[in-house]
Amino acid sequence: MISKNLTKNFLNFLIVALVYGLDRISKLYIIYLDKNNFDSEIFTSAYLNITLIWNRGIAFGLFSFDRDTFYNVLSAVITFVVFILIIMAIKNSGLKRYSLLIIIGGALGNLHDRLFFSAVPDFIDFHVGDFHWFIFNVSDIFITVGVIGMILLEILGNNKNDVNKKI
Repeated sequence: MISKNLTKNFLNFLIVALVYGLDRISKLYIIYLDKNNFDSEIFTSAYLNITLIWNRGIAFGLFSFDRDTFYNVLSAVITFVVFILIIMAIKNSGLKRYSLLIIIGGALGNLHDRLFFSAVPDFIDFHVGDFHWFIFNVSDIFITVGVIGMILLEILGNNKNDVNKKI
């Protein structure tokens, strides 16, 4: 029983650490390339650019302002949300827990940048012609995948409950 709980807790920690680690490595590498190239445009192709920008807002640059008070409040809210997500992950199991864990790993990666850089480095820029999607980073990818997983689990879970109610 104790070894099963230790294994489960280690796996949970490993998922969060892996997501956080991949994010840290990617961001530090892009920052390194930016400093060595003396240019924020690191790579350019027909559909993908690697361009470093510093995001002071939330996901995809939303609510990006230069006001320190707003930035600090936003960072405090994000910290609170991470704690709520940790509690939710502890209380859930299965795919729902894993979705929450990858969201937590991504959120911790972005929170780390907020605390140490006062901004989040974003660098992945998908585009088709002149239409550019929001520039994002590896943490944002994991957060998005986790949220999509949570949405799908809710939809599939609710449909399953509806079927059981009809029977």
